[in-house]
Amino acid sequence: MKRVLGEAEHLVRLAVVAAVLVLIFFAIRRAVVPAGFGKYGHYRSASLDDIRARPISFAGHEACEACHDGIVKVKVAGKHAHINCEACHGPAAKHADDPFNNHALKPDPATLCVRCHEADAAKPKNFPQVISREHYGPACGDCHNPHHPNGV
Repeated sequence: MKRVLGEAEHLVRLAVVAAVLVLIFFAIRRAVVPAGFGKYGHYRSASLDDIRARPISFAGHEACEACHDGIVKVKVAGKHAHINCEACHGPAAKHADDPFNNHALKPDPATLCVRCHEADAAKPKNFPQVISREHYGPACGDCHNPHHPNGV
């Protein structure tokens, strides 16, 4: 028996090392992977509770439309009709709750417009694109109304 084990001693050592590595892996996995991970697929189920506990930061376009009727009418007639207000003006839940003390963000058109409209070969050919460093004017808002850009 000793002779059989003596010839296979390297295999026994390899098996012991592999078993120890597997145990170390499971110990680290238990310490690192949060509880509930994988219960409903490849995410942590408690993350939904964490998200629900966060304060609401977006008001939704209905809240904007309730007070900014004139801007909505202009925007609906333009090419940005399908873009919600908070996509450009940022989260507005605080502004909707208290509009006098919390002002909505008024973005700089020169940096805001290029987020979507900077020329890029990956964009569809019919999508309005500009090379901002070559486009005429210091700021987009000088020539274009952001709420109705095709009504230059």
